[in-house]
Amino acid sequence: MNTEIKKTYDVVIVGTGVAGLFSALSISPEYSILMVSKDKIENSDSYLAQGGICTLKEPSDFDSFMEDTLRAGRYENREETVRVMIENSPMIMERLIKYGVLFDQKLDGTFEYTREGAHSTYRILHHKDVTGKEITNKLLNRVREQANITLCEYTRMVDLVIKDNTCSGVVFVRDKKVFQVHASRVILATGGIGGLFAHSTNFRHITGDSFALALRHHIALENINYIQIHPTTLYEENVNRKFLISESVRGEGAILLNKAGERFVDELLPRDVVSEAIRKQMKEDGRPYVMLSIKHMPKDEIIRRFPNIYRHCMEVGYDLSKEDIPVTPAQHYLMGGIMADTYGRTSVKGLFAVGETACNGVHGANRLASNSLLESLVFSERAGWIITEELNSGADGSCFAEAVEALREADNKSQASGDVKVGVAADMVNVAEIQLDQYADIEAWDAANRKLIMDEIKRRDSEFYDKWCNS
Repeated sequence: MNTEIKKTYDVVIVGTGVAGLFSALSISPEYSILMVSKDKIENSDSYLAQGGICTLKEPSDFDSFMEDTLRAGRYENREETVRVMIENSPMIMERLIKYGVLFDQKLDGTFEYTREGAHSTYRILHHKDVTGKEITNKLLNRVREQANITLCEYTRMVDLVIKDNTCSGVVFVRDKKVFQVHASRVILATGGIGGLFAHSTNFRHITGDSFALALRHHIALENINYIQIHPTTLYEENVNRKFLISESVRGEGAILLNKAGERFVDELLPRDVVSEAIRKQMKEDGRPYVMLSIKHMPKDEIIRRFPNIYRHCMEVGYDLSKEDIPVTPAQHYLMGGIMADTYGRTSVKGLFAVGETACNGVHGANRLASNSLLESLVFSERAGWIITEELNSGADGSCFAEAVEALREADNKSQASGDVKVGVAADMVNVAEIQLDQYADIEAWDAANRKLIMDEIKRRDSEFYDKWCNS
């Protein structure tokens, strides 16, 4: 693996999850690409995705797929974005299969679809209970074959180079050295904000770095307070990351029980509804968990369908086939993020956001189960297309006009109310060459970034903050 970093690339991609990887593979190989990971390359939340990936099985399911997505999102979704995602899903599956991704099949060779909460039918492809790992590994293998792509791990983004509303590079720190890399286009694929929460299914290093920089540079953010709490993570004390008990377990008939052993909620309701029901039940029961039971399922079927979950539960002392397991809600996914269009373009020219980092409106206020991998792939591919088109034509970087207009409206409101504008820190770095000594105290920089994000969440939704961010 090439780890030498040059001063200039055609494209810099920050993040090595499926969104970053797929965007790199969707850019013409004639252009040089630098991909960086803040941690080990494989340590992205994409790698942890268990349940599966949605797809349009047949044209007749389009309206149902659309309605399920909109209903789960409380009809706050951008319908055009949802349409693009659904229409492109069969092509994405074909490309994944071409790359060697193996989806589970029935004995007759047809795909084995499953169903999760808020889905009206079975439309989710999966690879056992490690779908994200399967897809990420196969994409990573392809990326490593590309001579035009440089992959570097343990390399952290600390700032963006922005001047005249145009992004022209990234500031990184690696081996305690701070340096700047120039690029014609920059793609942010840094995931969500789980590392800011005491209880999360995310890797701890995923701390919303892109959103802090958006606040510093006054890049349009949308619905940063729309944060999904997953209903069922394994209750374990003194663990850094909560182990996810996939929603597909409930999709296969697992039930939730209170302290008295009684079922208290429809397990296939949208995640926010189930999470809130569990939160209230835990308060009523006076304990930090409820129980999940899948004992109705034969042991060999549990092991076949959920080998990773079964193995982990056994390691910590629970046999899924014989006993109930304690589960508790935890932060899982961000529906909001950097405002982007269906090509990943943001309010800054030359700057793109994809995957969980982007808010293109597809999820609305609450993500439908197993739409995340699909969303990441569809729109990162489109980002790759438009970047290739712009670089081929020699055009200047474009931006998302609606995001720019949203910023203007936000500015007008904040000025009218007397609010202090965020983003003024951009003035310090709004030059072609950044003064790198301002990042000498990285810990202080990180602490300021964390506070920026959490304060913004609290400002936008104090009720959510008090419920889930203070524990």
